[in-house]
Amino acid sequence: MTVTAPPAPGTPEHVDTVVVGSGFGGSVAAYRLAEAGVGVLVLERGKAYPPGSFARTPAAMSRNLWDPSQGLHGLFDVWTFRGLEGVVSSGLGGGSLVYANVLLRKDEKWFVHESPVPGGGYENWPVSRADLDPHYDVVEQMLGATPHPYPDTPKTAAMRDSARRLGLDWQLPNLAVTFAPGPGEPPVPGAPVPDPPYGNLHGLPRRTCRLIGECDVGCNEGAKNSLDHTYLSAAAHAGARIRTRCEVRGFTPRVGGGYEVRYVVHDPAAEGHRTRTGALPQHRVTCDRLVLAAGTFGSTYLLLRNRSSLPGLSRALGTRFCGNGDLLTFLLDASDPSAPDRHRRIEASRGPVITSAIRVGDAVDGRGDGGRGFYVQDAGYPVFVDWLVEATQLPGTARRVARFALSRLGARLRGSPKTGLSAELAALLGPGRLSDGSLPLLGMGRDVPDGVMRLRGGHLDVDWTTTTSRDYFEGVRDTMRRIADDLGADFRDNPLWWRRRVVTVHPLGGAPMGRHAGEGVCDPYGEVFGFPGLFLLDGSSMPGPVGANPSLTIAALADRACDHLLSTRWTPARQRGSVAATAAGGTPSAEPGPPADRRRVGATSLSFTEEMKGFLALDVDDPVEGAALGRQLGQRLAFHLTITADDVERFVADRDHEGVAVGWVDSDVLGGRLSVTRGWFNLFTRDDDPSRRRMLYRLHFADGTGSPLTLVGVKDVHDDPGLDVWRDTSTLSVRVLSGHVAPGGDGGARVVGAGVIEILPADFARQLTTFRTEGPNPLEAVGAFGRLFLGQLWEVYGRQLERAGR
Repeated sequence: MTVTAPPAPGTPEHVDTVVVGSGFGGSVAAYRLAEAGVGVLVLERGKAYPPGSFARTPAAMSRNLWDPSQGLHGLFDVWTFRGLEGVVSSGLGGGSLVYANVLLRKDEKWFVHESPVPGGGYENWPVSRADLDPHYDVVEQMLGATPHPYPDTPKTAAMRDSARRLGLDWQLPNLAVTFAPGPGEPPVPGAPVPDPPYGNLHGLPRRTCRLIGECDVGCNEGAKNSLDHTYLSAAAHAGARIRTRCEVRGFTPRVGGGYEVRYVVHDPAAEGHRTRTGALPQHRVTCDRLVLAAGTFGSTYLLLRNRSSLPGLSRALGTRFCGNGDLLTFLLDASDPSAPDRHRRIEASRGPVITSAIRVGDAVDGRGDGGRGFYVQDAGYPVFVDWLVEATQLPGTARRVARFALSRLGARLRGSPKTGLSAELAALLGPGRLSDGSLPLLGMGRDVPDGVMRLRGGHLDVDWTTTTSRDYFEGVRDTMRRIADDLGADFRDNPLWWRRRVVTVHPLGGAPMGRHAGEGVCDPYGEVFGFPGLFLLDGSSMPGPVGANPSLTIAALADRACDHLLSTRWTPARQRGSVAATAAGGTPSAEPGPPADRRRVGATSLSFTEEMKGFLALDVDDPVEGAALGRQLGQRLAFHLTITADDVERFVADRDHEGVAVGWVDSDVLGGRLSVTRGWFNLFTRDDDPSRRRMLYRLHFADGTGSPLTLVGVKDVHDDPGLDVWRDTSTLSVRVLSGHVAPGGDGGARVVGAGVIEILPADFARQLTTFRTEGPNPLEAVGAFGRLFLGQLWEVYGRQLERAGR
């Protein structure tokens, strides 16, 4: 049971189901489907982390981040957005490698219906606690759920005692951690853990929890029952193929059903070296079913980048984002008046990261103040952090060092016969009160899911703010402050909160489930509306905050989806009729060869640069409607073209006045800045109406995932009442077609989207400075082009002015 290598690029490959990502949704799906005899291929962008391989030294930690373009192939992927920071994982097992093991079920009454969201719409959960309870049971069993078995751990006892005094609801939640060497046996730190019947894909020994607080940086003991040790090992045993370092870039529905998935491979030899990841060769695999489980950021980003290949995809894409109410604060230097030294031991670094939880009710539970519910949990950390905490106490450390130095100097001068240094070294190290008596607190709960995810400059962007969730966050902080006061500790906010920003480790939403396509991207079983066989089984499908730690709920929803999928006895998608059959879009013409060089010997060419900007919406045929909707959604479109007439004399004489266009198209919803592979430009073509002229643009390019597209643009130059020459010559109505469609072949091509772009006055002024000629007759070429341009304008607009002058 080993992780397999991908075939060479270009090698044909087909599998029944491709699973993108190996987190709580992807791993569950991989196991359930493989166990049922379905062919499964798991593509995980990160690498495998066997026990003992997680970074611990400063040098290793500095490389333990994810950015392959900079040579970083590490575990942590850190994002920054306008309202928050996000931290997710990249590795075989997804977020389970770095989460805090908590397996809490979503509260029954927090499955809300028609709960209003600021700015419009509702949070609506189309599933219930009763729907998920059987699946919660299955997942808990597979992950070895058990409460923390050491209730007298100092931080656990501190939370328990404080909750009792404050009248708060305290509990020991289930954890996915192995504390005992066998079922029914007492907990023993560091004892060998026997392999389950399905084995372990790492092939290395595991040991029970040693209570060293390293869960969030990767468990080198293997005590954490992460997905690589459980679901993924079971999936591999059942026949699933697993590939690491394989990052999916795009996917396209296939004619007749199913999907083509495109991915790149991050070579281990490239680790530590900057790499042009955009130039990596793409591998392709076709499948009947596709499960997107790359996490909230990853799956939503893939859908946004591939939006042009998914006609009719719900406009709910990008909505209902939230951070599951995550808030980190600190309790510092707790005190106990009854203790001889008035110090309260908490020992945050002892035990798993989280051992207990305090639950505060919600308005839907009947809570009197009408607030939104949340959990507060003790959030420990590795032992080495204790040393960092103590090192921050510079004045105290300096005093101790000075006292030690003076004591040793005095002993030397006095010729003291005393040789024992134990007491003096103990004083030098100090009492460690700050680290011993401090505790981070992690809050999470029902914040407001009103964030919007979109592409900006080809990158994922999140528009979310704590403002609309201010009452929620103040409620969490108030409870945390009460706990701090009860424990005699100083309450400190995370410094990010000073700017009203938060760090989330539980991003949710972006492709929410719903009852129909107007409400969500996928149905309650994760299947994307309008695209049979395409599933979303991760945090992106949550229609709002889970409230509790979301991992168990994501896994339970995936298990439920697999029950439904397998019970429908699907035939392979390629044998079914489906909406996906139209997604490839008509029968576009084959890409023609390079344009012939039409310049005569002795001819003069002329070129100029044009830049236009505006808005575009997908799944719209009408450019005006698309521009209005695109402006509302903030979906910009622009192009930057150099247009060349290779032979100006021939260009002027040609009835179609055809030139060549090169440059780029820029649109976030199409994948960012995209090079034009071939372009046509026609100046003032004629039709049956002698009073009209048209300027035509046709640009071949590919979206961010490599799918071919054609931009077709028209400037309609005709005389309306009023002064409209500027508007007509500076406004381009645009349609984007699927495929590379040659001139005259638009009839069968699917329209991906439409919009309007314009030349801004400043850009036009700059355009006038870009005219260039090459050849023996530059002045004649400019003059001929100018006479053509002005003459055609006079043909359209001048006659009316001439008649008006009479």
